[in-house]
Amino acid sequence: MKSYLSIREAAEKWGVSGRRINQYCSEGRIPGAQRFGKSWAIPADAEKPEDPRRTRQQTKSTPAEAASGSLLDHADLMPLMNASFAPGHCRETMEAMAVGPQRDIAKAEYYYFSGRPEAAADTAESYLTSSDMGARLSACLLYAYSNLSIGEIPRARFALGELNASLAAAGEQSPQLRAASAFIASTGAVLLHLPLPEVESFLPLLPPGLRAFALYVQAHYLYLKEEYARSAGIVEATLAMGAARYPIPAIYLNLVAVMDYMSLKQPDRAEAHLLTAWEIARPDDLIEGFGEHHGLLGAMLEAVIKPNWPKDFKRIIDITYRFSSGWRRVHNPITGHDVADDLTTTEFAMAMLAARGWTNQEIAEHLHISVNTVKSHISEAMRKLNVETRKELKQYMLP
Repeated sequence: MKSYLSIREAAEKWGVSGRRINQYCSEGRIPGAQRFGKSWAIPADAEKPEDPRRTRQQTKSTPAEAASGSLLDHADLMPLMNASFAPGHCRETMEAMAVGPQRDIAKAEYYYFSGRPEAAADTAESYLTSSDMGARLSACLLYAYSNLSIGEIPRARFALGELNASLAAAGEQSPQLRAASAFIASTGAVLLHLPLPEVESFLPLLPPGLRAFALYVQAHYLYLKEEYARSAGIVEATLAMGAARYPIPAIYLNLVAVMDYMSLKQPDRAEAHLLTAWEIARPDDLIEGFGEHHGLLGAMLEAVIKPNWPKDFKRIIDITYRFSSGWRRVHNPITGHDVADDLTTTEFAMAMLAARGWTNQEIAEHLHISVNTVKSHISEAMRKLNVETRKELKQYMLP
């Protein structure tokens, strides 16, 4: 008897959305698919259809087969991240790009970095099997992180797996392809606090904007190793050498500087970097990074953004809750680090500072609140986590 898959099972198998499977079936692009009421049954041996929206001729391929062709168009490798533009001109820059993969990937980037993961995933999805490795690697990275926020963890894992497979397959290929694969795979790992892949130095082979973001990745990695001064040094040097011309890398570089300086108990320097990142991000609504890094920013969002931009702060916290939920479902099982998932963002931010050695008085002064309010939040966090000391609290905080 022939076996069939449900829409959900087919979506997980092919790493696409259920809506995409419905579209394939409705268009008659899955031979043997049968309609039952409002749903479909898909033959278990059916192959994933090609996507006709691609503007370049493509063939279905595994990561190894795609890499073996060495087809890499740097123009399609995270083009918005690599774009230099004045704040407020993001959409204009995107619309000026070449029609096809470059503009499509840029749109997916814009949707993602402005906190619209559903649109980002939908836009990136059609390039997941592209033979253009620039578009393919970009799509996999954006698809992975977008699906974390949507809560589609199997799809996120699928795309992260594609990144690692592409890196492995690029080992025998051109230096430029190895560099692109290493850059994307490292970017995919660091924000999830996963072990970075073993890669050779690839910075000189990247275009300037991507090189700036790669240095953010290195700075973030050093932060995770608690080498805060070295991390901050990389950030300051990278910004001084012109990275500020590239808004997306500049936002992320300034955010990791906030993380470093809060860990070094230099809140004034941290605040200066936060406001710089905010001035770059706000005109184009590029707020995703603030939500992603919330737990590492040492309550700086609560101290600076919340009082002055309360509506934006609320949107950032919404991003934080969505992203962190998916983040933990990937990070915790792989690393064995049981980062807390039942604290409010305020409780988590204060608990992070407490775990880093900040006193109640220092936290109160930082947030312009009373010591009793700090004690109340930290006590509630410890109660929820069933711990009695700050040393025990640290194991549930971000590394």
